[in-house]
Amino acid sequence: MNKNELFRKIPSVEEILILEEINELDYPRALKTEAAREVLASIRKKIANVRDEELSIVAEEININSIIKNIITTLEKEFSSSLKKVINGTGTILHTNLGRSLISESIKDEIWKIASGYSNLEYDLDLGQRGSRYSHVTKIIKLLLNVEDVLVVNNNAAAVLLVLSTFAKDEEVIVSRGELVEVGGAFRIPSVMAMSGAKLVEVGSTNKTRISDYEEAITENTKLLMKVHTSNYKMIGFTEAVSNKELKKLGEKYDLPVVEDLGSGVYFDLEEFGLKHEPTIRESINSGIDLVTFSGDKLLGGPQAGVIVGKKEYIDKMKKNQLLRALRVDKITLASLEATLKLYFDEEKAKKEIPAMRMISYTVEELEEKAKRLKSIIEEKEVNVELEIKDEFSTVGGGSMPGEEFPTKVLTISSEKYSVSKIEEKLRLSKNHIIGRVKDNNYMLDLRTIQNSEFEIIAEEIEKNLK
Repeated sequence: MNKNELFRKIPSVEEILILEEINELDYPRALKTEAAREVLASIRKKIANVRDEELSIVAEEININSIIKNIITTLEKEFSSSLKKVINGTGTILHTNLGRSLISESIKDEIWKIASGYSNLEYDLDLGQRGSRYSHVTKIIKLLLNVEDVLVVNNNAAAVLLVLSTFAKDEEVIVSRGELVEVGGAFRIPSVMAMSGAKLVEVGSTNKTRISDYEEAITENTKLLMKVHTSNYKMIGFTEAVSNKELKKLGEKYDLPVVEDLGSGVYFDLEEFGLKHEPTIRESINSGIDLVTFSGDKLLGGPQAGVIVGKKEYIDKMKKNQLLRALRVDKITLASLEATLKLYFDEEKAKKEIPAMRMISYTVEELEEKAKRLKSIIEEKEVNVELEIKDEFSTVGGGSMPGEEFPTKVLTISSEKYSVSKIEEKLRLSKNHIIGRVKDNNYMLDLRTIQNSEFEIIAEEIEKNLK
């Protein structure tokens, strides 16, 4: 058999498209056509480049069943939804790369009802005229946090940008050097300030800033005193920082608004779960700070959003800023945030139904029971792997509570047939994309971030991929 004979055996795209197996695939004809062209082009390229003694190997790929299989694989890889659901076995609860907070299962119907139909997003049903999209979460947040007013934008960086643009464009904002943090993706507080038009005035040193440093830096050009909670790193040793109350008192003395970028936005005191204290939203508000900004999609457990709470006179000014149009949130975000925040009115229910809080609150005993159940389900499958339950540590993640680890249980998976890196790759590339952790040459799944509903799926993927 020579190359010309192999080229003649390759079917046309049209011959492929009329096959029943291809016809039944739930993809538009245009995508099936493109996939068929890619597969056939790949075969032609192999024939053209292969040595004559290896032609028989390429000939096997011209088999119609092989072509169909490759077309299906191409469609799934290139034309299925790019954003895929994955199973988080890393033990990092707010995993930025994996989407941070999980939305509570209990509110999905409420969200879908708004997402799939028309709504009163900017329509006042009582007055029968145009309304404000921000009114839908305002009352809930005001009641929950006891604040004068609320504004929601698309993330916390946007919230900080809006505050700075409104109150300090072309003017000065005083911030401690130790609080000039960098958040994910190389976005830095000084850069956000520059984008807003505000002029940064750094005071103090990296590890020590006193209230006198702020006061000495105040000039007629100062328009804002700012505090940034260092939620994504921890400084220990010879340190000193200015408290909210001290800064608020200074702001009152010079008639300057004080804002705190709280970052993660935790509602509960995490000490009750055995973690170190993290300033809560309520604590920041109760300190008298004029404006507080925080994220909706971290420890609050809601959708990506930036929430600004505080004095009504300042919120009203931000509502008139033209930048707000570019930073506004959509109906799905508002519906998700409102439904999530309603759960907090029953605190015990919130701890159980908001996934981030539920995962943080698991005891080691509960995690061991989960590990035993998952191990048992996998052992029922026909798969030759070794499973062992071990002690490890989980993290909160998402730029929250740096260096804070808490005990967990992991299930390690090993195989005589596959290396640790191969196990990781096979499960990551499986249909359900299991993302585990490799440590000390062990592949492990942390039960803290694995949902009970995922146990059977994990067992099936192990059976399918690690035979």
